[in-house]
Amino acid sequence: MKTFLNICLISFFLLPTCIAQTTNNDHPPQIQTDNGIIQGIDDSGILEFKGIPYAQPPTGNRRWKPPKPVKNWSGIRKTDQFAPRCMQKDIFGDLMYRSKKASEDCLYLNVWTPVKSGNLKNKHLPVLVYFYGGGFVAGDGSELRYDGKNMARHGIVTITVNYRLGVFGFLALPSLTKESPNNASGDYGLLDQVQALRWVKKNVASFGGDPDKVTIGGQSAGSLSISALITTPLSQNLFRGAIGESGSVLGTLSAVPLNKGEKTGEKFEQMVGAQSLSELRAISADSLLDASLQQNVPRFPITVDGYYFPESPFKIYAEGQQANVPLLVGWNSEEVPYQFLMGNKKPTPKNFSQVVHKLYGKHADSLLALYPHATTKQAKKSATDLASTRFIKFSTWKWSYMQNKTADKPVYRYYYSHIRPPAGIDSLKSQFKPTGAVHAAEIPYVLGNLPRYINIYKWTYDDYNVSHIFENYVVNFIKTGNPNGLGLPSWNSMNESQEPQSLYINVQTQMKPLQHPKRYLFLDKISDQTN
Repeated sequence: MKTFLNICLISFFLLPTCIAQTTNNDHPPQIQTDNGIIQGIDDSGILEFKGIPYAQPPTGNRRWKPPKPVKNWSGIRKTDQFAPRCMQKDIFGDLMYRSKKASEDCLYLNVWTPVKSGNLKNKHLPVLVYFYGGGFVAGDGSELRYDGKNMARHGIVTITVNYRLGVFGFLALPSLTKESPNNASGDYGLLDQVQALRWVKKNVASFGGDPDKVTIGGQSAGSLSISALITTPLSQNLFRGAIGESGSVLGTLSAVPLNKGEKTGEKFEQMVGAQSLSELRAISADSLLDASLQQNVPRFPITVDGYYFPESPFKIYAEGQQANVPLLVGWNSEEVPYQFLMGNKKPTPKNFSQVVHKLYGKHADSLLALYPHATTKQAKKSATDLASTRFIKFSTWKWSYMQNKTADKPVYRYYYSHIRPPAGIDSLKSQFKPTGAVHAAEIPYVLGNLPRYINIYKWTYDDYNVSHIFENYVVNFIKTGNPNGLGLPSWNSMNESQEPQSLYINVQTQMKPLQHPKRYLFLDKISDQTN
């Protein structure tokens, strides 16, 4: 009986993908946008528009400038193929692009809408705008795991957005600051995101969406972007809810003072031998990218530029100046393995203690008291926990904590621990055997895209069950600002004045007290002391 039920449930989840293999494009769908007519494709009732420009190409003299609205066009513009991804190398093996190439001309977005025919306007559907991860050096709106068709089948207009990366998206220089009317430089990738949201505000009604029902979401660098969009006055009234999966600007790739970002930029400028902005802009995009990825070149940081960030994000959240919107936020149980903390050292009690003392100095003994390490098994577990916390758990906890503390809209916090099956292709196989949910593993579960990976992972009944639960929480949140709904375990919003709780998402999903809250509070305390 159980086998029969498994087959039935899996078949149900595969159905949207199975029926979407045929397309009906005898009469390709056309939509009038603010800038001109676009023509997409009808894939079994889901209309897809790929590669829609939302800003002018940031090339030539427009390199390292805030995005400008796209120019109008005449005639019909075909939007049936993904546009180029922003300049990057193939850094991460799990990014499965469907765009054909990388280019500096990359400010495009993709829309999936469930409206099948007739007048698309005034349908008032909720909208999801999703920003990819990739550490601000990689990622693309065409990635397989972000495909918006499944969310569209839930009655949600779904949009993915490309934004500038690396040296093209985050270079700060005194000369760039001087030429800027905003007296700011860097953060161009974040400004791209704001411009995309402005485009959505103007145009999403034409796709059946309600411009007043926009939820923004993202994972890793995309989640960090969401936490940043909540702080900037430039995005006011452009969204009504937010979803963050693993990462925030409050500790992950934190924003630095503008002058510090400018110094990083000056070192790079000297390294490539440019004597002026015009010379720097004359260097080919490929050459700039290659130079920026050399081993001795530091990461180009987000900057507190006085324009996108009027002041430090920490201060904005502390003073309650961020957007007051419902937030669904959380992290995975094993974001990274212990090697991210220990390097080549074995996770013995002695080695773990030595590494913690090196990293935390006078605070080490107090921290070690919170991380059991009497045996090698304990030390390995604690090293994994601390590595994941340093990488991204702490900053996500900090975001949930501060949003709940200084805003009065509900914060729904999750802890995702379902272990994904091993990958069946070499590019995705890992030398590490996870004991929990690794970084980014939840994305296809959240967006309902497990069937797109059926030739890569041997999904089980439990995988589809977990995806069904997580996906429906997210769908409900996008539609109403509350993830709860019929058939789902109750998810209470946070209330840190009582025992801190999180929704633990796994085969058995339930509310539980947050694991190890004292660790986060202690790290928060010593972080405040050292900043």
